[in-house]
Amino acid sequence: MSVVADAPIIEKRTQKPKWLRVKLPTGQNYRSLRKLVDDYQLHTICESGNCPNMGECWGAGTATFMILGNTCTRSCGFCAVKTGRPDEVDWDEPERVARSVKLMNVKHCVITSVDRDDLRDGGSIIWKETVQAVRRMSPGTTMETLIPDFKYETRNIDRIVEAAPEIVSHNIETVRRLTRKVRIQAQYDRSMAVLRYLKDAGLPRTKSGIMLGLGEKENEVIESLADLRKAKVDIVTLGQYLQPTPKHLPVQEYIAPEQFEKYKEIGLDMGFRYVESGPLVRSSYHAEKHMF
Repeated sequence: MSVVADAPIIEKRTQKPKWLRVKLPTGQNYRSLRKLVDDYQLHTICESGNCPNMGECWGAGTATFMILGNTCTRSCGFCAVKTGRPDEVDWDEPERVARSVKLMNVKHCVITSVDRDDLRDGGSIIWKETVQAVRRMSPGTTMETLIPDFKYETRNIDRIVEAAPEIVSHNIETVRRLTRKVRIQAQYDRSMAVLRYLKDAGLPRTKSGIMLGLGEKENEVIESLADLRKAKVDIVTLGQYLQPTPKHLPVQEYIAPEQFEKYKEIGLDMGFRYVESGPLVRSSYHAEKHMF
């Protein structure tokens, strides 16, 4: 009887491909913005969300501001923002954000927030006051608001409509089949309803985003793009999901740049006004370009 030597055990690991390499944050503009955020006690999704583009965006003197604290009432499987009981609402926050936008001389800023399901208004009053404060202090600055679903309570969504930012965004994040796993307390159809409501209310530019690499199929991505068009969404972003910590959902697949380009072409053919699609794309990446 012949004896066959045991084959070596090879540990399989999902390696990040070369197209996902990013530069570390450096430069005077980045350091200045870092100090500004610390001095004014601001929460940015750049930090809390471990965004891979923070070095590029902050180095260029731009950032996405996150209001209503840095603790979310929801526990999405992809998000690095901590979950728990949020602090009390800081009613001075709108003025503080507006002062920072003015000091930074921002021409186009993005504002987002954690979900505040603990509040009757879902945080919509602070949302409205923040947009108004930025507009009052920096009348030449255009704004994008990346909002939660507000549980589709229209009286809260109406406050965003009344504030009338130039772009209103709400991300569906993933395809229908994976929504319950990825966005535990969210609903695919509810998000679509929010987007449709915003457009029907007369807002000129609506936007949404999808992460890829969570196990979705190509036909499911195309179906989601079609659903967004039915909701009259103007702008869509598609980017690679990156696991923020070992406790979060693992990456199932790294999507090649060529596939992102294919989705871009499909989206444009569907009628989206703008499609931002690439491995490092995030909701607010190159947001100033979406002011068509």
